[in-house]
Amino acid sequence: MKKTIGPTSQELRHALHEAADWVASYLETIGERPVLAQVAPGDIAASLPFSAPEQAEPLERILGDVDQLLLPGITHWNHPSFFAYFGISGSGPGIIGELLSATLNVNAMLWRTSPAATELEQRVLAWVAEMLGLPREWFGEITDTASASTLYALAAAREAAGVQIREEGMAGRADLPPLAVYTSTQAHSSVDKAAIALGIGRRWTRHIETDAEFRMRPDLLEQAVVADVAAGVKPLAVVATVGTTSSTSIDPVSKIADVCERHGLWLHVDAAYGGAAAMLPSHRQVLAGCERADSFVTNPHKWLLTPIDCSLLYTRRPDDLKRAFSLVAEYLRTNESDVINLMDYGLSLGRRFRALKLWMVIRAYGKAGLSQIIEGHIHEARWLAERIDAEPGWARLAPVPFSTVCFRHLPTHATELEAHNTAILDAVNASGLAFLSHTKLNGAYALRVAIGNQATTHEHVANVWEQLKIAAKSIPAMPRS
Repeated sequence: MKKTIGPTSQELRHALHEAADWVASYLETIGERPVLAQVAPGDIAASLPFSAPEQAEPLERILGDVDQLLLPGITHWNHPSFFAYFGISGSGPGIIGELLSATLNVNAMLWRTSPAATELEQRVLAWVAEMLGLPREWFGEITDTASASTLYALAAAREAAGVQIREEGMAGRADLPPLAVYTSTQAHSSVDKAAIALGIGRRWTRHIETDAEFRMRPDLLEQAVVADVAAGVKPLAVVATVGTTSSTSIDPVSKIADVCERHGLWLHVDAAYGGAAAMLPSHRQVLAGCERADSFVTNPHKWLLTPIDCSLLYTRRPDDLKRAFSLVAEYLRTNESDVINLMDYGLSLGRRFRALKLWMVIRAYGKAGLSQIIEGHIHEARWLAERIDAEPGWARLAPVPFSTVCFRHLPTHATELEAHNTAILDAVNASGLAFLSHTKLNGAYALRVAIGNQATTHEHVANVWEQLKIAAKSIPAMPRS
């Protein structure tokens, strides 16, 4: 009998049981670990062999090395006191979905390569659209991140503009004017990256100034579009944001849509973070006007408990998206008609079965459960904002429409404020008790607490507030430079 290469079925079964226990124990005890990895650069690499092993190693030993070698270098994004960036809180049902997806290991490039993967993806996208109050009939696909979704949306906008880039390209064309994309000064950097990748260039990415609440000003957008047309530039698309990365501000999408309609521009809405809040009746208005968008993105891996990566791209103009990307090689041709082949709507031919984990999360929590978690995060952010507003020496720097609070400490002694607040941030993060990030708003350095993890409770938010106050008191005066 031929000897089995690799683990036997019995060894695999045992290791899977061990891994299941590991996952459950990790989720149960994650709050006991330091949030931020407490290692120096190079520490993890130094503990790993320089070359791959020549002979097979037992799974039991490999699993043990996860604890011994890798966990010290893990920053725990699932930790209830992870308040940096935006949370990407995974959940048990999502982890199971990820495991099953890896086990099935399908490539959902064509309908026939796994009909269930394509059809479940379409149905789950319709569920989420309905949950958020968006048109259920929109076409959607799952990508890895909002960065890819925005790139795809702007590629579709470029195709819709009729400038023949698919066949003629952009280089050396006297007939092709510069193409311009418009977004706010608070927009995510993925807009600039998409412009770079699509050959539009950062020079032609217009960053429109915002109002006192960091929202794009439609009047300045209109002025920029008119000025570009007069200068021989071709306006292409506008990217509005619902929940900007720094302050979570909400652009006035309805008024921006008016500008887009007057000038024939594609409107893409980046609701990667804020979109999920529309499940709540109290927050349904955050997506007001988004039904007029040409494309829209939201990320279940941010606020819907789905393990990263899972980004939902919707469009009411799927034909433009398909024209931007569809290229069917002979070996991919099939006889099926009236089916969706998802490879036609993006760069990737290989497509993971991401819909499975999202389907399991939605079913395991229901809209009511997911809404309750989001509502709790928003409530905790408002509690923290109220404490900051009431505490002498602390100042909030932005409104709190969702679950992120931006603020800084203003000591009574003369000090360099950015250095002082940086020191507060470093002290809290070094403690291992919480992990925060920062941003700048109108040039002011801001501490930033983003609440978004499933396991976060009021106790965790109250504790980070106490840690911040303790750190602020312990920082010595820093003379102004």
